Amino acid sequence: MKVEKFKVLLYLKKSSLDKSGKAPIMGRITVNQSMAQFSSKLACTPDLWNPRESRLDGKSREAVEVNAKIDKLLLAIHSAFDSLVERKKPFDAEAVKVLFQGSMDSQTTLLALLAQYMEGLKARIGIDCAPTTLSTYFYTHRSLGEFIKKKFRTKDIAFGQLNEQFIREYQEFVLTEQGYAMDTVRHYLAILKKICKIAFKDGISEKFHFAHYKLPKQTVTTPKALSRESFEKVRDLDIPQNRPSTRFTRDLFLFACYTGTGYADVVRITKENLFTDEEGSLWLKYARKKTDYRARVKLLPEAIALIEKYKDENRDSLFPMQSADMVKANMKGLRAMAEIKEPMTYHSGRHSFASLITLEEGVPIETISRMLGHSNIQTTQVYARVTPKKLFDDMDKLIEATQDFKLVI
Repeated sequence: MKVEKFKVLLYLKKSSLDKSGKAPIMGRITVNQSMAQFSSKLACTPDLWNPRESRLDGKSREAVEVNAKIDKLLLAIHSAFDSLVERKKPFDAEAVKVLFQGSMDSQTTLLALLAQYMEGLKARIGIDCAPTTLSTYFYTHRSLGEFIKKKFRTKDIAFGQLNEQFIREYQEFVLTEQGYAMDTVRHYLAILKKICKIAFKDGISEKFHFAHYKLPKQTVTTPKALSRESFEKVRDLDIPQNRPSTRFTRDLFLFACYTGTGYADVVRITKENLFTDEEGSLWLKYARKKTDYRARVKLLPEAIALIEKYKDENRDSLFPMQSADMVKANMKGLRAMAEIKEPMTYHSGRHSFASLITLEEGVPIETISRMLGHSNIQTTQVYARVTPKKLFDDMDKLIEATQDFKLVI
């Protein structure tokens, strides 16, 4: 169908003033030769109406509120028109009217569906959803709400009003006006696409919006493992007796270096996570809090010594509890006391296990993946970076293995 004319006209019906003296705002849709009248369900003071602009003049409370509703109304009409054009079937002005009124009155809106999905996540916290996951959805909801309010002057938007430009402008809004990093923006956009997919799957939206929109590439950073020199400085550091909290943090950190456990896991593991094999070796087996994927590591003598050091029959956990904030503060103190220049956090222990303790000692990366509790070996390849020492050792092995080779030309 070829559309030669499409127009939306808003006007006042001054002959039907209500008790407060306001006139209803009426509308007329024109598609080629067809027309359809409709009521906008809005009213305003006649003196404020600007017929040329189809809006209210001034910045009074009435003008601001009514103009915002007019913007939402016009957006819904144009969205309905675009949707009908995409179907490539004949339609008239009445079809546009029916579609946009149904969208305005009954269609589930973007933020409403996102809030509904978040309620479902709340019930899954501790089962297959971490609190940090829910917080990401919360911040996405807040960010989208601020963008919609600024761009559309309304609190929410129907799925029928979305287009490709929406997600592009939202990405720019989060980057420039809200000042978030690209990785954060990527999380927000991924959630937006996910909600749009749910809306399409559940029949709320006529199409899967942004299905082909490519998310920004995630920044890949090399995990920061300690050098062997720095590791030995922390291990051999003489910490004063009057700083028991710092000494305990150091021991927890060393346990991470010897086992690859993250903070969220080391505070949760109990005696039930220890197993002895047929040869009498002690193993640590636990489900990672982040992914619920099972990690397994054969305990080194140093790790066993740390467990024995803090063993307490009256406590189920292997180690006493120390808050994340305290660990973070003490790690800064350890770095200063050991005079380490490179960055050092508690998670550096997990990275150090992957590189210093295992990879550099010749442990296959597939085995390291199981030890760290990774579901994908590609994740391990990022954590267990190839250190210069490993590179040199492997080259020495290659040279030794090929020293008897003869070049034949």
